[in-house]
Amino acid sequence: MSMLGIALGVLVLITVLSVMNGFDSEIKKRVFSMVPPVTVSSVTNAVTNWQDAEKIILKNPVITAVAPFVSGEVMLTNAGFVSPVMLLGIQPSAEQNVSQLANKMIAGNLSDLTVGTYNIILGEELADRLNASVGDKITVITPQVSLSAAGVIPRFKRFRVAGIFYAGSGFGFDNGFAFISLEDAQKLFLMGTSVSGIHVSINNVYAAPTIAEQLAQTLGPSARVTNWTEQFGEYFRAVNMEKTMMFFILMLIIAVAVFNLVCTLVMVVNDKEADIAILRTLGATPKMIMTIFIVQGAIVGVIGTLLGVIFGVLLAHNVTDVVNWIEHTFHVQFISSNIYFVNYLPSEIEWPDVWKISIASLSLSLIATLYPAWQASRTEPVEALRYE
Repeated sequence: MSMLGIALGVLVLITVLSVMNGFDSEIKKRVFSMVPPVTVSSVTNAVTNWQDAEKIILKNPVITAVAPFVSGEVMLTNAGFVSPVMLLGIQPSAEQNVSQLANKMIAGNLSDLTVGTYNIILGEELADRLNASVGDKITVITPQVSLSAAGVIPRFKRFRVAGIFYAGSGFGFDNGFAFISLEDAQKLFLMGTSVSGIHVSINNVYAAPTIAEQLAQTLGPSARVTNWTEQFGEYFRAVNMEKTMMFFILMLIIAVAVFNLVCTLVMVVNDKEADIAILRTLGATPKMIMTIFIVQGAIVGVIGTLLGVIFGVLLAHNVTDVVNWIEHTFHVQFISSNIYFVNYLPSEIEWPDVWKISIASLSLSLIATLYPAWQASRTEPVEALRYE
């Protein structure tokens, strides 16, 4: 039973951590598919010589691509529906190198954002909110105003919906962003040939803070360089902390099984007291007696850990299919994308976690054998055999 308890604890710990790794991986895919690792802008909110800035940025060997953008908050209206969004003007050819927006299209193509056509691409939730579909005309209202004989009136422009994308729920990409061509955005926001900033892509997204600091020093005080950790860093740190705390909490399951191992060995020592005494009279040393019970406990720990690792890895590898089968069979839904960002149970086995769990389990098992083994080594032959 102690062996099965250890195996169960290891199995649960591997499965739970693999599921948390799966959630972490899926969320990172959704974030980094839309959010650039590094963004270069200006303290004046307009980069005038952005072509020269791109050349300077690309001199850094770890930077793989750059893409200019124009951004501004606008109101979209259609058929009586109104929604505020962040409107981004992009170059489709350059944007494909820094984000996966082109792969998120479920209607239309990113290349439809051609200059002068005033096409717009909406997120799926935003399109539903505006009751808009591909081919519809929607109105974009900007914060800028125009002066006329009638007074101050807001600036607006009609755009044609050329495509719809789906990036996944949870971070507001589908209901808070819309895309148009860079040149159309420059005209809409009266920016001339300037841009709001430059998106920068790098191979290792976790090096973004270091790269951002390097670019800030290279581009000078007029540049404002930000990275993804400033917007989402706290969230991922919270996820990592949750995973760490879950590891220690679930280790209590193994600790309970190890406590059962201690109780089992203590009972074995009491039951075998006479046998221990006979071995002592035959010349066995306390060290030999202690080694016997340490080996016995270690065997229980090794076999229990091995069983837990084998079945834990198997369950973690197939947990997505198992949960999907349960949901399909019993017509229930455990995972909703409105709450958990995904509509299925992801799992990703990280072998360093498996090694940590195995080492922790074996270590606890060996520690658990010390007291019973020490107690057995202190058995006095005369006292143990007095009433035999």
